[in-house]
Amino acid sequence: MQLTPTNVEFIFDYIEDLCGIALDDTKGYLIEARLGPLVKQLAFKSPMELIEKAKQPSGEAIRKALVEAMTTRETFFFRDSSPFEALQFKALPEMLDGKLKENKRKLRVWSAAASTGQEACSIGIVICEMIPDMHNWDIQILATDISEDALAKARTGIYTKMEMERGLPKQYVSKYFSPVSGGFKITDSIHRLIRFQQLNLLAPFQFPNLFDIIFCRNVAIYFEKKVKIDLFRRMLNLMPLNGTLFVGASESLFDCGTEFRPMQHCKSTFYQPNLLTLPPGTINTTSPTLMRPLTSAPPSQAPSTSFSLRPVK
Repeated sequence: MQLTPTNVEFIFDYIEDLCGIALDDTKGYLIEARLGPLVKQLAFKSPMELIEKAKQPSGEAIRKALVEAMTTRETFFFRDSSPFEALQFKALPEMLDGKLKENKRKLRVWSAAASTGQEACSIGIVICEMIPDMHNWDIQILATDISEDALAKARTGIYTKMEMERGLPKQYVSKYFSPVSGGFKITDSIHRLIRFQQLNLLAPFQFPNLFDIIFCRNVAIYFEKKVKIDLFRRMLNLMPLNGTLFVGASESLFDCGTEFRPMQHCKSTFYQPNLLTLPPGTINTTSPTLMRPLTSAPPSQAPSTSFSLRPVK
């Protein structure tokens, strides 16, 4: 079936509503490249029929398959390196110093586009390097992704030799991984810190806690500007006053106005709430929580998701 420009727009509009990925007419080839195999697998006549079936109430499995087909899973350990250096040598030490002064040994981290888990594992390694007495701390890393297939691999904690060679410093291989059938497995001291959970970032957030550190890297680049701004403003509500947000190397939060304050270290930029420019009433003076009401998420068939993080043993 030859798709008209109207057909292409219809398909791309639905994909954006479903998972936030914004595509224009220059990406029409993706319909054949990524949806073509799915159309054939499900025995549909065309991509249009695929979308029509996905939109039906009974189309949950098709919607999931659509998301899996359209999402990019490019990831590797310590990707771009400089954000992890900024985390290890600037953001995390300052945060830990503040917590020790308050006698609060609790740390919450969110890897918001975790893919197959390398980012969350990299964060865990940095934390382990910086906190030698981790057994005295309550540390949890929530790793979320829209792809269940990617998360299924992440939960195994097993990576191939090729994956290990992409970005992972050699000194960490023997220290934090052990050889197993099929590759190398991350040590339990790191893996037990991480909870992997499926989440569509377009869905309203319902978390039981704030996050001291949020990594949301190389995902918002696929979103329209208004969706990206909404996403980061909703994340702002999940951060304490000294919270830290890391975005991708090619991303910035300038579109969010002055609500975030850029910080530079190790050739990397990360962001913290800008206390000088947040609107009056935003800050709750009795606790370190930002009080702006959550903005509404764009329309999506993804339900809101709540999490209860497991206790640390």
